[in-house]
Amino acid sequence: MMQQHLDGVRAALRHNFGYAWAVGIVMAVVTAVFAAVAELPILDPDAVVAGVPAYVRMPAIILAAIAVDIVPRVVWRARRDGGGFAARWREVVHERWPRQQWVFAVGGVAAWYLTYATFRNLKSMVPFVNGKTWDVELRHLDQVLWFGHDPAVVMHDLFGTSWAAYLFAGVYFVWIVLVPASIAFALVFARNHAVSSWYVTAVAFDWALGAALYFAVPSLGPVFTEAQRGQFADLPYTYNTSLVDTLWSDRTAVLNDVFGAHTLQTIAAFPSLHVGIMVTICLVVQYGGFARWMRVTAWVFLGLTILATIYLGWHYFVDVIAGAGVGSLTVWLAALATGNRVGLRPVLRSSQEPVTVADASSSSAR
Repeated sequence: MMQQHLDGVRAALRHNFGYAWAVGIVMAVVTAVFAAVAELPILDPDAVVAGVPAYVRMPAIILAAIAVDIVPRVVWRARRDGGGFAARWREVVHERWPRQQWVFAVGGVAAWYLTYATFRNLKSMVPFVNGKTWDVELRHLDQVLWFGHDPAVVMHDLFGTSWAAYLFAGVYFVWIVLVPASIAFALVFARNHAVSSWYVTAVAFDWALGAALYFAVPSLGPVFTEAQRGQFADLPYTYNTSLVDTLWSDRTAVLNDVFGAHTLQTIAAFPSLHVGIMVTICLVVQYGGFARWMRVTAWVFLGLTILATIYLGWHYFVDVIAGAGVGSLTVWLAALATGNRVGLRPVLRSSQEPVTVADASSSSAR
């Protein structure tokens, strides 16, 4: 009887991102406790960008993706078969967006946003909960691993400090856009609920484990430390320079007046979740059987992200190693949580077809 009850609980959690919701709820409780005990605010992450709050932007991204999924099909069928746009609209929506798909997509984006919003708030609370920083120790580990050298200096000597700065700044910008776009892709275009729930759950676990490690090993990163900031003085002004200045200003404002700042501080180096989430993406597209060009692109972009995060001074090399470990571990944990496994080995559920790019272009002709 007890085993049947446990099996029922596991099945309920596996359905519609239950484990992601569970992690998000735990993170929300921890956020509320820290806010109450340390007397800290809880804010909307990224509060307002271009006049639009974050909790509006993410649903808007999903709705835009849904429109991209529907409209080309409607237009093609109306031109091919006639019958008017209204009739074709109803036909496509009935095929592509039945109630089950709506529940799946809305549940996924809501669970993801809960973990993301609490992650951002927890990250901002780190200096108030654990005031020690480990930058000296992390830099020392880097120098041991790099035979007495600082990795960023080696990168600058190898790639120079001109065109490479623009390239790696661009990589960092693309990553920022990539995460919400990948969630939209998983919930709208990749019509395989097994792999989509695996990915969204893994990213939720990334946020949770990343936040926990921020509290355990608080650090700033080379570009923000007195001892290493000068190593990046010769880099040209790029989007990355502006972002560094903004994040440092936000941190200073928050530490000086946590309620009056009306923003969150988001500086934390260990582990690198830029690397961690890219590892998660790479492993999921690999296990999910995505098209070869997507797998190759993901792994190449992971390599560029690793180079960028060291070159620009956001992270230590040991942060990269830790980030890769986090991304790998969360994919495995999410595989267990969502039933994508054989024993303890991650395997996409055999009842599902391999994933391809959901016909956003070619199948719009259907």
